[in-house]
Amino acid sequence: MRTSSTIRTGRTVKRTTRAAATLAVAALALSLTACGGDDDNGGGDNGDKGGGSKAPASSVTLPKLDGESLEVAAVWTGTEQENFKQVLTEFEKRTGAKVTFVPAQDPIINFLGSKIAGGAPPDVAMLPQPGAIKQAVDKGWAKPLGADATKELGENYSQGWQDIGKVGGKQYGVYYKAANKSLIWYNAQVFENAGAAEPKTWDELLDTAQMVYDSGVAPFSVGGADGWTLTDWFENVYLSQAGPEKYDQLAKHEIKWTDPSVKEALTTLAEIWGKKDFVAGGASGALQTEFPASVTQTFTGGDQPKAGMVYEGDFVQVNIGETKAKVGTDAKVFPFPAVGDTAPVVSGGDAAVVFRDSEAAQALATWLASPDAAAIQAKLGGFLSPNKSIDSSVYPNEVQKKIADALIAAGDDFRFDMSDQAPQAFGGTPGKGEWKTLQDFLKNPKDVAGAQAKLEADAAAAYGG
Repeated sequence: MRTSSTIRTGRTVKRTTRAAATLAVAALALSLTACGGDDDNGGGDNGDKGGGSKAPASSVTLPKLDGESLEVAAVWTGTEQENFKQVLTEFEKRTGAKVTFVPAQDPIINFLGSKIAGGAPPDVAMLPQPGAIKQAVDKGWAKPLGADATKELGENYSQGWQDIGKVGGKQYGVYYKAANKSLIWYNAQVFENAGAAEPKTWDELLDTAQMVYDSGVAPFSVGGADGWTLTDWFENVYLSQAGPEKYDQLAKHEIKWTDPSVKEALTTLAEIWGKKDFVAGGASGALQTEFPASVTQTFTGGDQPKAGMVYEGDFVQVNIGETKAKVGTDAKVFPFPAVGDTAPVVSGGDAAVVFRDSEAAQALATWLASPDAAAIQAKLGGFLSPNKSIDSSVYPNEVQKKIADALIAAGDDFRFDMSDQAPQAFGGTPGKGEWKTLQDFLKNPKDVAGAQAKLEADAAAAYGG
């Protein structure tokens, strides 16, 4: 599975320090709630065990599309793909259309380019980067949303979530899926054995890591084979340490990656990445560990898992659901600790974009903008919706509900993933740009200056100087 973490846009969504503090406080409620435990594990195999009330059976009007066929492309795999297919199945039932899921590869823009060159673009694609929407528009591939989809967005989304799906003032994207990417998940038994408590600051996190290490377990599991996980680590440290203004400037390449603020963030990251045996398997092991395995190895192995903690977003619950661990009891979570004055709040998202304009494609975009669609996947776990009209009680456990409530309460006050705002060549391509340089930095975290120089060279080329 992957999440939204790559590519470009000139658009950033503003937040204030006050709003950041508010959302951080809301996120802290997660750990308090998580202590109580839940019956559902938040994974993808819990069927209809969502519990609570549901969205209205039919809050959105869709046309009859008997005989119509659609293709939807996305990079989603495994449980995430299967859960999304349930949403597509309901669309089929309501409209009579036939929808085929098309597995895409990263980077999805390249995949779409090859499909378009072959004369067979999907009707709709789920783009995991805001900048990918702009790129698709610039290439003449993406089609503006129709009146019905735009109306549904206006009723169910804050202005900020609408705006990041716009290019040139026109609405192209429906942000169907969101992610809170400022969370650290931990093995509760490991913490108990180590006598560790949930940290609130970076220094406390380092102390906690040492306690876990002293108990005989590597503190952190890192999915370094997927470069996007490393960009997420950097962004949380940088946002908290350098602040939102610098974050916006770096996201737009208005300041260089050789800036002292980047040096400080990389140096801070090295306090974990460069600490001997703090990362499970060491750097070489982490660089061979894909994201799903980085999660499952934290919550398997009894009292001796390969690691005590794993950093990533709310979607980690999907992978925890593939183990015997239960969210809220065996697997708990705390907000990414404050490195600077304020804890970071970084979000990501996946947007539905129309590539073949038709009544059926526009109807699917309208459906994905509705609370009906979002509620189906929300109750299956490992999913977070920016749709403010869904009843958060559909989420399968209190941890996920609190994460969702905090996201909606933030309104427009959040920061979108930085690498998602970069040109694809820099922020969104495996083996290149930021992904590759941070993988090299994980391997050699003493070379801060070298990492900065390479990041700036690649960024300058990708942003055009």
